[in-house]
Amino acid sequence: MSLRLPAGMEITAEIKPGYERVLTPEALELVAKLSREFDPRRRQLLAARVERAKRLDAGERPDFLPETKSIRDGDWTIAPIPKALECRRVEITGPVERKMVINALNSGADSYMTDFEDSNTPNWDNQISGQSNMMDAVRKTISLEQNGKQYKLNDKTATLVVRPRGWHLDEKHVLVDGKRISGGIFDFALFMFHNAKEQLVRGAGPYFYLPKMESHKEARLWNDIFVMTQNELGLPQGTIKATVLIETILAAFEMDEILYELREHSAGLNAGRWDYIFSCIKKFKNDQDFCLADRGKVTMTAPFMRAYALLLLKTCHKRNAPAIGGMAALIPIKNDPEKNDAAMAGVRNDKSRDATDGYDGGWVAHPGLVDLAMTEFKKVLGDKPNQIDKQRPDVEVTAADLLSFQPEAPITEAGLRYNINVGIHYLGAWLAGNGCVPIHNLMEDAATAEISRSQVWQWIRSSKGVLDDGRTVTADMVRAMIPEELVKVKAIAGNGASYDRAAQIFEQMSTSEEFAEFLTLPLYEEI
Repeated sequence: MSLRLPAGMEITAEIKPGYERVLTPEALELVAKLSREFDPRRRQLLAARVERAKRLDAGERPDFLPETKSIRDGDWTIAPIPKALECRRVEITGPVERKMVINALNSGADSYMTDFEDSNTPNWDNQISGQSNMMDAVRKTISLEQNGKQYKLNDKTATLVVRPRGWHLDEKHVLVDGKRISGGIFDFALFMFHNAKEQLVRGAGPYFYLPKMESHKEARLWNDIFVMTQNELGLPQGTIKATVLIETILAAFEMDEILYELREHSAGLNAGRWDYIFSCIKKFKNDQDFCLADRGKVTMTAPFMRAYALLLLKTCHKRNAPAIGGMAALIPIKNDPEKNDAAMAGVRNDKSRDATDGYDGGWVAHPGLVDLAMTEFKKVLGDKPNQIDKQRPDVEVTAADLLSFQPEAPITEAGLRYNINVGIHYLGAWLAGNGCVPIHNLMEDAATAEISRSQVWQWIRSSKGVLDDGRTVTADMVRAMIPEELVKVKAIAGNGASYDRAAQIFEQMSTSEEFAEFLTLPLYEEI
């Protein structure tokens, strides 16, 4: 099937029946226009990331920016929040797969973050069928018949929020003037073109989550894209609203500035905890003194995580912006009441702490957790949609607090093997097309898998990378464990060839001299 493409655009992937509904000439014109206007800036900002990383590798430490002190000290606020985004006590997240979309919208959550990014393998079919699913979801026509069961939307559904891909990810199947375009611009433009006006008619609007940012200049780029897109589509400025995930250590030092750049389009900030831990490991990977304990020991009560969570909360509420808590990765455990009770207690504690601190809502990854999380927020909020009026002048967070990386121990053989096992299992599932996988009773996505592989790489190199039994973590130790853990993964996940390839990739990424910036970048070239 052939499409009518804008001048200078090439699509290298198969156009299956039905894809022409998404890839219309007018929608692709918007993609091309935004790409030509903004992709050079995206590439400059990615180059600036590389330069900053070199300075951090050489020992520089981040701090609050002296040149933006007036923004931090100012008394500005963001533009008013639309009614559809006032109440976000529980947000459910998941990939753009059709059954997931229906179940999440029906889950009883206040909003649903549908994900073109970390919980989604961005192969061509997932991206385009995901856009088609969005068109049906917005128009309330989405349905599915599977295994004799009928899935369709309830009358009352969660508010839809879309997460496009981060700045680092290309869409390799679409070229404009011979260059790959930004995956994020592609996801955003198609969704806006097909759905923004329809959403407004239905009493909501085009709402987004923006991932992986490292600076306020990256937020400014999104804001400029919003302004141009609204002009192109004839929408009032400020129609688009976006929540930024603070999931990098560098963005934590620029939260005020990020809100300020997006102030006409802001819907607050979210504490994206798993990517945040990965970012800390990645940014200080060459520091011999940096070390974090087993992944399971690095919780939201760790000093650096507590400082980040409270600073985000204080910053948002000072600016009349929603503060949304991060993901509890625990999921319901069938057939083991004892383990299930422990998992549910973990989720309950997590949401109770967020609500008591002052957060306006939090994330879950499974419909079975919505009621539990909602109960914890309602205990604190009552009937109020949010608690933005809960200011936290008592919170004082310094640069040193954000950089207080504890706990450093223990590192255990079980923790090392866990990282290897999860890494292989997740990478194998991702290569097979599934970016959101329950593993060992946790919902794993690219962020949690990043912690696993980056910790292993860093432990091998840290002066503190020593197991609690006195053995030093080495590349040879990791290489010896990988085939043993591969056998365990296959016993659970099956004998798919993708797991053999995943084990090879995990070994290379965790033991090579060079640290890969994101595991999804080399993986993307394989799908």
